[in-house]
Amino acid sequence: MEKAQVDKKGLIREAYRIEGISAGECRTIFLDWALALEDAANTRHAIQALLDHYGGENGGEAEDHPMTAILREGLIRSETPKRRGGWRSRTRH
Repeated sequence: MEKAQVDKKGLIREAYRIEGISAGECRTIFLDWALALEDAANTRHAIQALLDHYGGENGGEAEDHPMTAILREGLIRSETPKRRGGWRSRTRH
């Protein structure tokens, strides 16, 4: 999956260009990006493509960028979905 396919609006690209951007601002941009994804089933692959492109692995300057941390967090959270609710989670009174 290419970066151009997953960041069509350029939200993530622009976040990396904003000097002094905060983690909170990056979370907001990430949420906007995630909501705009066409195929929610491939969110993990899309995040990985962005990390591969922007992530700054091997000591790159983007490694310490707040967006890189947000993308990594999103990748980890997408690995472990948690089920909520259902008849087994209810207690009897």
